[in-house]
Amino acid sequence: MKLRGLRGATTCDVDTVEEIDTKTKALVTEMLDRNEIDHEDLVSIIFTATDDLHSQFPATAARALGLGDVPLLCARELEITGGKPRTIRVLMHLYTERTRRELHHVYLEGATTLRDDLPE
Repeated sequence: MKLRGLRGATTCDVDTVEEIDTKTKALVTEMLDRNEIDHEDLVSIIFTATDDLHSQFPATAARALGLGDVPLLCARELEITGGKPRTIRVLMHLYTERTRRELHHVYLEGATTLRDDLPE
């Protein structure tokens, strides 16, 4: 098995605890399901959020999914002119037999336009 990085992102319609929780759970669940990732193969997860999201830590939603024993870190996304607002990004580190080409990065909601160079 090799250590790999898996990317994902989603957007929120509003800055509320419920919205951040719901969108983060959906994103992390889709990343795990689409790539058939076993909990024990997770190494760590880094979340970033844009400056306009401050009601909830995305890691709180991941802990609610049962990932509390996985090292989780939240950070602030760079504020870039023209950047997508209310965006949560994820970098998941995991062990897998899959090659980089076989991993399915997950972009949901308004984040689907962020990486149109990646296969679905």
